[in-house]
Amino acid sequence: MQIKNTKEKFGLITKLFHWSIAISIIALIWLGWYMVDLTYYDKWYNKSLTWHKSLGMLVLGAALLKIGWQLHSPAPDTTKALKKWERMSAYLMHKLLLAMMILIPFTGYLISTSNGKVVDIFGWFEIPALISKNREIRDIAIEIHFYTAYATAIFIIGHVAAALKHQFINKDSTLTKMLWR
Repeated sequence: MQIKNTKEKFGLITKLFHWSIAISIIALIWLGWYMVDLTYYDKWYNKSLTWHKSLGMLVLGAALLKIGWQLHSPAPDTTKALKKWERMSAYLMHKLLLAMMILIPFTGYLISTSNGKVVDIFGWFEIPALISKNREIRDIAIEIHFYTAYATAIFIIGHVAAALKHQFINKDSTLTKMLWR
């Protein structure tokens, strides 16, 4: 399997970024929904919060690396057979998802550090707070984090539905291009 993308195929690195970030984001959305119902005294409250923060920061790092990789190894043009509205939709969806990969973890970072404390990443390392205690920033970040997470869940459903439509209705092998073949 080739490492870099070619004009016809996605490479290994692109596929690793795609699937590891996708699975992590789905896990983060699920964990976020799970955590909302926990009380501070629940035994899973702190554990789930630590996992959510750590995984979110890793997604932010992976998304930034993914952007760098896309600049180094551009994606193949898989839109040649698509209608104009499908090309525009695919372009917009990919840009929205990429923006969410940065915006949601960044707002989570602001929520976590708005009290002036670091974000501990699984005990491996810490990400320092760049702002001092700020309740206003925290409140705004919470709102953005909440609504963009729900929007991302909807975008993911649309992304998956489009991939399945192209694979099974159009039969243009869109989905298999991102699988391990």
